[in-house]
Amino acid sequence: MLKDITIGQYYPCESIIHRLDPRVKIVSTFAFMVSLFVINSFMPYALIVLFLSAVIFMSKIPAGYVMKGLRPLLPILVLTLAINMFLTPGQLVWGMGPLKLTQEGLRQGVFMVVRLIFLLIGTSILTLATSPIQLTDGIEMLLNPFKRIGIPAHELAMMMTIALRFIPTLLDETDKIMKAQMARGADFESKNLISRAKNLIPLLVPLFISAFRRADELAMAMEARCYRGGENRTRMKQIKMESRDYAAYALVAAYTAVMIGSRWVL
Repeated sequence: MLKDITIGQYYPCESIIHRLDPRVKIVSTFAFMVSLFVINSFMPYALIVLFLSAVIFMSKIPAGYVMKGLRPLLPILVLTLAINMFLTPGQLVWGMGPLKLTQEGLRQGVFMVVRLIFLLIGTSILTLATSPIQLTDGIEMLLNPFKRIGIPAHELAMMMTIALRFIPTLLDETDKIMKAQMARGADFESKNLISRAKNLIPLLVPLFISAFRRADELAMAMEARCYRGGENRTRMKQIKMESRDYAAYALVAAYTAVMIGSRWVL
């Protein structure tokens, strides 16, 4: 289950999406997120499916690999569906005691679950198609204008990228600890949720120790390379906008305008 999490992982591939400027991909992801929260009906979801399908196809990332990241989040999706179904007032469809299923709740639940699925797919493509170094450079360059008000752009970009980069590492470490404890008799696959929760507690101590050790090793490695923050730093590869990047901006702007307009048209 832990290996199915794709957040923070990079899928190396030669595609037009991978070659785009990281700033374009970051801004496009935020525009996509805004478009998801603007719409209020199911009709625009058809356009979102086409948009995501086109992006996945052009990125050459296997669709199954992208969808695999949804599996660990299935409990959250089911919980979201249940909360909206039974806690949204409206026309009663079915009831048993305090549980009351309404038509409005069913619609709202399905609407929210589909929105979350699209949100997870869209944001995962950003990390799958952008290397950590490119992501750091893109975030830093987008935050550069805020340096005038004292915001440390480079340090923020570095922290965000390190956090994303260490997600797969910590998941691998958790998987190793779980296998080691299962070999000693621990039960992480019991159907009893209380027992499974209790067995997860012994994972925390070695996992935190491992995380602190890796953080200390990373800090020592950065100091050994004379890392002193973003001041006067240079890059071997400078990122710059090309024609394909401006074309991508135009396509994303058109898509966002259509999605915002659909709120009042549909």
